[in-house]
Amino acid sequence: MLSSTALIWGVALILLPLSGALLTFLFRAVATPIGICVALAINLCTVRLAWLISTQEVPRYPLGGWGAPLGIDLYVDGLSMTLLIMSAVVGLAISCYAPSYFRSARHKLIYFWPLWLFLWTALNALFLSADIFNLYVTLELLSLAAVALAALAGSADALTGAMRYLLVSLLGSLCYLLGVALLYHAYATVDIALLAERVVASPITSAAFGLMMAGLLLKTALFPLHFWLPPAHASAAAPVSALLSALVVKASYYLLLRLWLEVFGNVNVGIDVILGVFGAAAVLWGSLQALRQSRLKLLIAYSTVAQLGYLFVVFPLAAVNANAWQGALYLALSHAFAKAAMFLAAGNMLLFCGHDRIIDLDRVVQRLPLSLSAFALAGVSIIGLPPSGGFIGKWLLLEVAVAHALWGWAVVIVVGGILAAAYVFRVVGHAFTPAKNTHEVHAVPAVMEWVALVLATSSILLGLSAAQTLMLFEVGDPFRILSGEAPS
Repeated sequence: MLSSTALIWGVALILLPLSGALLTFLFRAVATPIGICVALAINLCTVRLAWLISTQEVPRYPLGGWGAPLGIDLYVDGLSMTLLIMSAVVGLAISCYAPSYFRSARHKLIYFWPLWLFLWTALNALFLSADIFNLYVTLELLSLAAVALAALAGSADALTGAMRYLLVSLLGSLCYLLGVALLYHAYATVDIALLAERVVASPITSAAFGLMMAGLLLKTALFPLHFWLPPAHASAAAPVSALLSALVVKASYYLLLRLWLEVFGNVNVGIDVILGVFGAAAVLWGSLQALRQSRLKLLIAYSTVAQLGYLFVVFPLAAVNANAWQGALYLALSHAFAKAAMFLAAGNMLLFCGHDRIIDLDRVVQRLPLSLSAFALAGVSIIGLPPSGGFIGKWLLLEVAVAHALWGWAVVIVVGGILAAAYVFRVVGHAFTPAKNTHEVHAVPAVMEWVALVLATSSILLGLSAAQTLMLFEVGDPFRILSGEAPS
């Protein structure tokens, strides 16, 4: 194990955004400089921690010197490190984008910074936590901050979507907490490593597994439990939509994946196929709904429902080959960059046109070439075209499906890409086509365009760094690939 000083960088990833949230709340006049400095510091700490775990052993750090089962441990491996990097990159982009977006509504920016940094605190704490109760606490804090940010736009649609989001989130958290209580009653620990050693197939274990899975699936918005996501994401402010779609839904998926891999691997017989079916339905239904939308942000929101489906199609594939997990993680990472870029580009178009009606997105290509380029590049990754990160993720899934003659899953992956191409090209086509209705246009700050473009470019470059990214995934062998143990 690493020395206890190694995870100081991990602790810093929790304390930095928490301190930033408090400072931006207390010193509102300088909230933006504080927020951006905190975002830069978080990225530096993330780079340092990634370098440490890639060159040394995977660390586990007992907070306060109290280890499991009495204390709380922090833990980081390739899976959690990847999501910490994802949060750092997207978080820095959103931190640079938001001040310009809220420039005409400074009162909203005052509330945005503490809520956003508090959400970032909960995200990092969740990815570093090693016990299921602490994961519940961080997940609940994350949800409350996300709901408040979703309501920040202030419109009737935003408040309605945020209230629906709140009720769904509380229900999901309640289900998860009941599962935690059952496991603690049965096995007298909430530490993931100890639970992995003690959990056996039993009615209590099955009940806990079902409750925790149901709560996390609801929070992840897997079809048909997705009903809350499109209204909440589409009605929120553009930077909030970006972080909700890119980061927040990944938190509950990470937790579900961690529990699946380490705790419930022996008690999930047959569930992998059911999750795969729901995932396939999400890919197809979400894509078709995206095609039917007349508003750009709703189209992107339904695209999120579809893209989340791929993360569940992986379950039956990983049952026959654990390498499929790497494809799912690659898709999650590339989706975060691409979907954040899409929502930020949509925010630019909304500001420019005063609306986000797809058929009236005229003159965007002439006046917002960087934003349209960002949307198109992000679309390349969402579709899964080479050389994007989305292509690498889908290729890894297709490779497993074809190698094991699982043709149904392969067809879903391919058809989902074709449908994604249809709704991406539909938006790009209207951006080149003169609209029937004229409208007043507004200037868009250059920084907003460049942030969206950098994120979209990152989703493409991710496909060109596959070797290094896959090496990061393998740190700590979270998917049991190196040891030859394929989680069931």
